[in-house]
This record gives sequence, C-alpha cells and structure tokens, in this order.
Amino acid sequence: MDQLSLNDNVPLGGANAPSPPTIPQLPAQMFTTAAQLLDLTDKKLMVALRDGRKFIGVLRSWDQFANLVLSDTVERIFVEKLYADIPRGIFLVRGENVVLLGEIDLDKDDDIPEPYKKGSAKEVFALQKKDQEAKKRSQKSKLAKLHQVGFEGENTGEVLF
Repeated sequence: MDQLSLNDNVPLGGANAPSPPTIPQLPAQMFTTAAQLLDLTDKKLMVALRDGRKFIGVLRSWDQFANLVLSDTVERIFVEKLYADIPRGIFLVRGENVVLLGEIDLDKDDDIPEPYKKGSAKEVFALQKKDQEAKKRSQKSKLAKLHQVGFEGENTGEVLF
C-alpha cells in the first residue's frame, strides 16, 4: 500500500485511479454577452448606430443590455470627401441601437483616412442636408415606380383598426 499522509490528495477510487478530467475554460474573447465589454471599459471606442451615426468616446459604464455610457464623445459625420467632429459630451447609447463598436488605436487616432479632409461643421451639415434630400427624392421615385406595377411601399397601406 502506498504511504499517504493526511495532506495528500487521493483521487476517488484509490491511489492508482485515474484523475478526473479537467474542464477546459473558455478564453475571455469567447464571451458573447455584455460581459465582453469589461475589457473595453475606460478605452476610446468608435460606436456605429443603426441610424448611421458614428460616435467616438471613452466607454465609462455599461449594463447587461449593452447600454453604453460614453464620455468626451464626438459625433463624426462623413459626407462625400469631408468629415467633421461635433462635440457631444457625455452620451448614453441604448444597446439595441449599436451595430458595431471597436477600440480605437491611439497611435493612429490622429491619422486622417486618405480620401477625407476635415471640414467645418457648417459645411458638412449643408452637404449632409443636400445628400439626404437627394436620397429622399430617389426613394420617392422608387416608391412611385413600384406602385405603378402593383407594389405598396412601406407605411403606405390601409390602416386597419
């Protein structure tokens, strides 16, 4: 018989029994819940929303629904070859509106992507308004053509109560 002391761990089934299998642990990158945001707390992020807006700020807090609190937030608006940063301060983002978020590399933060030039907010807002009006006219034209061939556009059908 083996010489065992009280401090030795004896596997179930005796000293010669095989040890139980170890349960593999998932790496931190495998979390698919809001807990994955833990690594991004107090880091500078870019957040893209469902409505197309893009915010850059420091993640200060979050909850189980992935609602985010960003501080020192700026809204970055891209139109044609221009962009502008609009300061927004502290910003609360509802989690269901987030399409994409990612950490910003602080070494490359000041690098401007090749085709874009920084413009004034007034200039970018004017271009954005013009672009939105053009999209609205295009959408209206598409809906008219679809209506001619028998399709109804979104929110154009009968209201039933």
